[in-house]
Amino acid sequence: MLTFRSLLKASVSLILATGPLAAQAQDTSATAAAAPQAAEATDGQNDEIVVNGTYARSLAAGIETKRRAAYGVDSISSTDIGKFPTQNVAEALQLVPGVAITRPRGEGLYVSVRGLGPQFQNTLMNGRTIALNDLIENGGAAGRQFRFEMLPAEFTSSIDVVKTPTADMSEGALGGNIDVKTFRPLEVGNKTTVNIRGTYTTQTKDVRPNVTVLTSAKNSDGTFGILAGAQYWGKTVRNDRFMNFGWLLNRYTDAARGGAPTGLYSPTRTRPTVETEDRKRISGIVSAQWQPTPELQTTLDVVATRLDVAYDEFGLDIYPDDVNVTIGGVKQLPTVLQPGYTVVGDTITKATIANARFMATREYSLNRHDLLTIGLKQAWNPDRWHVTANVNWSAAHSYHPDYRTGTVRSRAYFIAPLTYDASAGYQNMPTLSTPVDVTNPANYKLFQFNIAPKDSKDWDFYSRLDVARDFDGFLSKLQAGSEYHWRKRDYFRRDYLIDTGTNQPLTNYGAGAYQQMPYDDFLKGVDGNGIRNWLVPVTQAYVGNFFTPAIAAQPLTNGDLRSSFVVSEKIAAAYLRADYQFDAGAVPVTGNVGVRYVHTDQVASGTLTLGSAFTPVSYPKTFNNVLPSFNLRADLSQSLVGRLAASRVLTRPNVTDTAPRITVSTDAPTASGGNPQLVPFLATQFDGSLEWYFAPSGMLSGAVFYKAMDNYITQDNTEITIPGRGIVRLSTSVNGGNAKVYGAEAAYSQVFTFLPAPFDGFGVQGSYTHTEVNADYTAGSRSIKDQLIGLSKNSFNLVGFYDKGPLSARLSYVWRDKYLSSTGSTVQAPTYVAAFGSLDGQLSVRAAENLTLSLEGINIAGAHQNTYNDSNLRFGEINYYGRTILFGVRAEF
Repeated sequence: MLTFRSLLKASVSLILATGPLAAQAQDTSATAAAAPQAAEATDGQNDEIVVNGTYARSLAAGIETKRRAAYGVDSISSTDIGKFPTQNVAEALQLVPGVAITRPRGEGLYVSVRGLGPQFQNTLMNGRTIALNDLIENGGAAGRQFRFEMLPAEFTSSIDVVKTPTADMSEGALGGNIDVKTFRPLEVGNKTTVNIRGTYTTQTKDVRPNVTVLTSAKNSDGTFGILAGAQYWGKTVRNDRFMNFGWLLNRYTDAARGGAPTGLYSPTRTRPTVETEDRKRISGIVSAQWQPTPELQTTLDVVATRLDVAYDEFGLDIYPDDVNVTIGGVKQLPTVLQPGYTVVGDTITKATIANARFMATREYSLNRHDLLTIGLKQAWNPDRWHVTANVNWSAAHSYHPDYRTGTVRSRAYFIAPLTYDASAGYQNMPTLSTPVDVTNPANYKLFQFNIAPKDSKDWDFYSRLDVARDFDGFLSKLQAGSEYHWRKRDYFRRDYLIDTGTNQPLTNYGAGAYQQMPYDDFLKGVDGNGIRNWLVPVTQAYVGNFFTPAIAAQPLTNGDLRSSFVVSEKIAAAYLRADYQFDAGAVPVTGNVGVRYVHTDQVASGTLTLGSAFTPVSYPKTFNNVLPSFNLRADLSQSLVGRLAASRVLTRPNVTDTAPRITVSTDAPTASGGNPQLVPFLATQFDGSLEWYFAPSGMLSGAVFYKAMDNYITQDNTEITIPGRGIVRLSTSVNGGNAKVYGAEAAYSQVFTFLPAPFDGFGVQGSYTHTEVNADYTAGSRSIKDQLIGLSKNSFNLVGFYDKGPLSARLSYVWRDKYLSSTGSTVQAPTYVAAFGSLDGQLSVRAAENLTLSLEGINIAGAHQNTYNDSNLRFGEINYYGRTILFGVRAEF
């Protein structure tokens, strides 16, 4: 059993064992900044270095924050973010040990920590919870994942990634607590900065502006200050994407469909496509501080963002395994595997399929994401007392401004033979061919027209009170507090399925209803004989012809009701934390131990259907959790710090998993549904680290970690009958899996100040993380062993830089190993994202004392992102979004 006595005993034993060895280590602190004594160890919130200078000073600030913290943390300062080629906060975080990001279409979006995916992180702003914007672009909701594209990097002063929590920290992270801190006026002082940049993407060959203005002022006695800022950011994106929706088992075993042996996989829906985005983000920040006395401080933080993404996609869907498909009341012939196919192992790598459906597809949506957060903090620190009150209101809204821009799918199809050849492997485009001309409009008939508007609203109210008192002796500080947190997600989706023109010739609607694909260089540089040009519908023509006022006024269908849900959470928490200090021989030791109690009342509401009847339902669920924590820090020498930590942590189920709704795909016989009886993920975790601070901006550290997870939520699959659609495959979630995640991290950074000038401006920064997993669970009847979604076994980053005088240059490479992205099912192979690395760089020159010119590059090497389906011969995705170049000027007054 995890107890303070046992942890303390083990910790002291380790310290006494390593203390003599540490004492023999060379003391390099004479060249370092004054090292903090153990008794001065803080929570990483006080005595913070304010950095406004070079990258080397920024590294020193992050290192000092890590060194002085009373828990395991990695920190990035504002100079890191401002001088790396970062478009948002996520891209800055990828340089933190153990952190990996997803970069769809070249934009950092979600963050993973120590192999655990985005839903296992708890993202805070200035120490407070924040509402979540959701996915509305095309498919289903993402749920409990913060979209880091909503936070401008230019507003950010520092980011802390906490890996060993304390009892006073808000729960919710099995991976890490990510605290994004924005600028405040009493810290910045009197200063104005203007940053003007252009963003150029090689795929679009287009330049969009990026302008940020920040101004801060405080009165002469430093008791009042106000900071305000605004940003306009634009970017155009083109991502060439060859995509496949999976490889399925036993699709052609019936004699009428080819009579293939059992146990063979073949591809399902496949789509070469070009995805484009026109991104515009407007953001604002206001912060005010009043400090009439050294003991009393009031802080107001307001951040608002609106992100508009106009998404336009040009695709050609190919369905090689249609069966029991009806289009506009006309039943289609099933696809049939033709003789002469090739089998390698358990995969049909080459075949001709009769009666395949080819569908020219245009998908358009205007996706708007609004985020507003307003926080107020009151701190009072009389003598040895510390009283802090926090309250925060946050609202996130993701929606389409008009139904006519809500995921509009315009489609036309024909039926023809398909020949494919996947033998070249997943990194090449497979051969895809048909005797029918995919660019000739005379070959096409209209398919069902679909508009799927979505509206996701997320509200978050957060309040807490903390009281602490400092003491002398073994007990150095006693802290207690309480927290109330209310969150609500209201998700709405409806699908207009319009058959007005279905099966009519496309040419009946004139030349304005279609166009040739506007790009003639699809996946240029990728080998393969895939289809690279095709015809696409014109969105405006379809909307004008089919989305009439009468259609728009139709009542909600059962399918619409099934897709929508409301999930609310009321969370009450209380904690007690005790900080301690003592000497173990010659080794000063500090730390903290505490316990947090959390009570959660959840209500998941939605709609169930039985035949043509629908029933609104609500499922209440209550969780009670006790979460102990322990942190120990030992100053083994003036430059060597050792840490041990243990804690119990939780992540609540994804709101999309708990919602009692069923959403049915409009294009495939699949559906997803929620389970309102899910309980939280829980884990017991242990950490140990050794940190050597050999210079002011030099550090070598290593850490080991272990997480034992229970109540792990896994996927299960079953078949259900949906009225009007027949039998579909339903994917849902259940508790019951167990998993153990363990691994090691190493980090190193140093400025080579020992070199003669001018070479003393060179430096290096890097980290490596290795993660293992022991897991055994199922996806349907498929057994999944020693894998978790989103977990890469290996990842690293390496940065080389020169920063001295007016010149600053950096080159960074960030790489992560392959990882599981979908567990598959009884009949579907699992999907993996292949290993991927990105080379980024930055060059800046200080042209005058307050004027800096910069040039930055992202994905300089032009890397492609690929996926595959459990075998190199089963193609998945090929993504290429090109390179991004940013150039500009920054002025400071």
